[in-house]
Amino acid sequence: MGGFFGIASHKDCILDVFFGVDYHSHLGTRCGGMAAWDREIGLQREIHNICHAPFRTKFEHVLEDMKGVSAMGCISDSEPQPLLIRSNLGTYAICMTGVINNSETLIDQYLSFSGGHFGAMTGGRINQTELLSALINQKSDFADGIRFAQKSIEGTASILILTETGSLIAARDRMGRLPVAVGKGEDGYAVAFEAFSFHKLGFEDVRELGPGEIVELTADSMTQLAPPGKRKKICSFLWSYYGYPTSTYEGVNVEEMRYRNGAILAENDAAAGRNEEIDYVGGVPDSGTPHAIGYANRSGKHFARAFIKYTPTWNRSFMPASQADRDKIAKMKQIPVNELIRGKNLLFVDDSIVRGTQLQETVEFLYESGAKSVHMRSACPPIMYACKYLNFSRSNSDLELIARRVILELEGEEGLAHIDEYADGNTERGRNLRRAICEKLHLASLEFQSIDGVIRAIGLDPCELCTYCWNGKE
Repeated sequence: MGGFFGIASHKDCILDVFFGVDYHSHLGTRCGGMAAWDREIGLQREIHNICHAPFRTKFEHVLEDMKGVSAMGCISDSEPQPLLIRSNLGTYAICMTGVINNSETLIDQYLSFSGGHFGAMTGGRINQTELLSALINQKSDFADGIRFAQKSIEGTASILILTETGSLIAARDRMGRLPVAVGKGEDGYAVAFEAFSFHKLGFEDVRELGPGEIVELTADSMTQLAPPGKRKKICSFLWSYYGYPTSTYEGVNVEEMRYRNGAILAENDAAAGRNEEIDYVGGVPDSGTPHAIGYANRSGKHFARAFIKYTPTWNRSFMPASQADRDKIAKMKQIPVNELIRGKNLLFVDDSIVRGTQLQETVEFLYESGAKSVHMRSACPPIMYACKYLNFSRSNSDLELIARRVILELEGEEGLAHIDEYADGNTERGRNLRRAICEKLHLASLEFQSIDGVIRAIGLDPCELCTYCWNGKE
């Protein structure tokens, strides 16, 4: 994932952009960058690896290194950005959120006619943002170039550009899978993935961009360069998992959605007669916690935090390459409250179950701490398809997903023709899936939210929501 933030202002805005970008740190852990435009200096750029330290630490000297009345920055889980590009459209800084799945095809097409080249990274890979800029530069202005790039890309690309005149050009991805919000303050305009980031800086909401909409922002104006499309497919996982609790997308607050979602899970359990003896309901921190609060409030069972994530030093998702190291770090973050675990029947709500690796570590940790039984509820349906639009799950193959692996173990390739049944806990196949995952993870019981339940909790028209990772529907 990733997110961006920018300001076009009458006064120096570097400090505000520093804070605005930092408020997107929950969306990525790989690299961060900032670019600025000053009337005398022109465009500047700085990029740092943030795998081992937060954005604010790596950019704490930014006020000494940069100045400008227009600036932008991003947090990214992909290649370094923003990039500075010099082209027929002028010199500009560019960053993106999303993923380009057909990059090799687009690269080959570009090289076949352009006579140009790309800077290559280790293994010959091309920075996706550089490829995006090459597509944009094939047209005579930014609006046409962005539209051309978004039509060419298989995947998703929301784009932020800082031009050599100091204006910002923001484009929401063609299907509106990711949010882009615009705010207005006393000295200019702001644009962000997370609108709360500019609220804290004194900007008030103007509006969210529509799918495929392109706008240009200066200190004094917002000009629409391309109108929004009619079809929208915003990612449902925004509310369930990676959206920040204070965020509101399409008028729906994340924290409130999670309370409703947990309440629906409790209603489903009651309707199905799943009345296990439970001493405490808790959330797998952090994003599982509000779902658990909703579950506890609706079910009448006591809420408790039976274990806490140690945040003074593990306040961000540091993910080394080794799976063994990731598992060790996930375990080291979790500190038990033994008095709430020992001899207790516990029900936890997790935001989702993707590969199941870290959840297995959590369950083993709870039993080692003396839990009598551990029940699990997932705030999402079983994830059956690796996301091809945002790569939020970090899964490179469907077979990395625990639900798909279990289906193959139960029924082989034939089972893949019955994914809808496996997703539904009321069918024989669905019960078999849940029983098999319980055995793998040593759970006393397991249930998933339904797609209808998630949609009900969000409250938007189902046609406006992307649910591809759960049902494979475009």
